[in-house]
Amino acid sequence: MASRTTSGQRLASSEAGLGNHSTTSVKDRVLTIIGALLMVITYGWTLLSHQGQQEATSGNIAMPLVLGYFIGALLIILGNIKRIPLSIIALIPFAAAINIVLGQIVGISPIPLYLDTIATVLIGYLAGPVAGAMTGALTNIAWGLTINPTTIPFAGGAALIGLLAGYAARAGFFQRWWKALIAGAFVGVIAGFVGAPVAAYVYGGGMGVGTGSIVATLQATGQSLFAATTLQSVLSDTIDKAAVFLIVWVLGRGIPQRVKDRFSTTR
Repeated sequence: MASRTTSGQRLASSEAGLGNHSTTSVKDRVLTIIGALLMVITYGWTLLSHQGQQEATSGNIAMPLVLGYFIGALLIILGNIKRIPLSIIALIPFAAAINIVLGQIVGISPIPLYLDTIATVLIGYLAGPVAGAMTGALTNIAWGLTINPTTIPFAGGAALIGLLAGYAARAGFFQRWWKALIAGAFVGVIAGFVGAPVAAYVYGGGMGVGTGSIVATLQATGQSLFAATTLQSVLSDTIDKAAVFLIVWVLGRGIPQRVKDRFSTTR
């Protein structure tokens, strides 16, 4: 009987969060709201202040944009971290590393996709919207601070993808492959519109070998930089996220039910 009690205590401690994750304090809510508002304001500022800018390099990133998304994502993380069990938080760095490796490989290839959110969507699928959003934001922040600083302004969009993946899982969109495909395409459209202004006005539309070539081709047909980048972003993100959600559906079928049940308590 004593051994059972000890095992139960160990299980409880491994699933414990950094705080009382069943409730959210006023301070945490304020941090989340401020972080979200900061990202929205930064997004609007990008649209207004970079109109007409044709090109920028990774060595000349607009500091207000980088700080706005970085601080906004950080505040959202701080405002929600207490709601996530330690066992899930421990997985997020590994998920971020997988995203970064895949993103680096695809980024230097002619493939007009990204595939840098597979682990983000997987965490959202398993552990819920908050964990998915944190994975997305931390991926881009860590990626930007270590390898590629151009990823930091996209932290908000990455967090949104993880958030929507978690809600899609709650709604049952990962129960069938075609539902996952539809959900991924829908998330891709949203992600494309969110990321397009940053890609266009800050980086000149060239965020990868494959995607940059599409933007250049569209511009050659007479499209403006913003129109070409938006069309490319929506097209690429729709296909990319549909593929990512389908991959996660396949991975989910191989995950034992007992593991899913363990994560489902956080969703």
